[in-house]
Amino acid sequence: MTLYQLHSVQKLPIDKEKAWKFLSDPANLKEITPGHMGFEILSGADKEMYPGQIIQYKVNPLPGFKTKWVTEITHVQAGEYFVDEQRFGPYALWHHKHFIKAIPGGVEMEDIVDYKLPLGPLGRLAHWMFVRRQLKQIFEYREKKLIELFGAYKGDQKIINMKAI
Repeated sequence: MTLYQLHSVQKLPIDKEKAWKFLSDPANLKEITPGHMGFEILSGADKEMYPGQIIQYKVNPLPGFKTKWVTEITHVQAGEYFVDEQRFGPYALWHHKHFIKAIPGGVEMEDIVDYKLPLGPLGRLAHWMFVRRQLKQIFEYREKKLIELFGAYKGDQKIINMKAI
C-alpha cells in the first residue's frame, strides 16, 4: 500500500477573517478549480461549514471520465483549520487538512493532503504517469487564482511538495 502526501503553503496579503470566509465556503471551491476538471457542486454547500457536513460534487479527473465525489467535513475550528475526507470518489483515501494562520502582512494557508489510489500496482503507475502531475497543476492553478482574487504576498513564494509516505 502506497500512501502519498501533497503539502502546499501559500501566503496572501489579506487578513485571517477574509481568508477564512472565502476558504471555508464550499461554494468557492469551484472558483479555484481548473475549468477542465468540470467541477460541479451537486449538494451540501448551501450552509456555513460544520463538522458532519456532506458535500457532493461531479468532477472530471480524466478527460471523458466524470465521477461523483462525496466529501465530509470532519473537523472545523473556525478561523483556524478544517478537514475534509472523501467518502466516495476516485481515491481509495483522501484526507485534506486546511490550516490558516495570521502572519505579518497577511495569512499563511497550509494544505496537507494524504491520499491513496485504488487498484494497487495500476494505481501506483497512474500516480507516476499523471495523478501527481494533475494534483500539482490543480494546486498551482489555485495559487494563481487566489493571487488574482486577493493579490500577491510580498516575500516568500508558494511551496508545493509531493512524496510517498
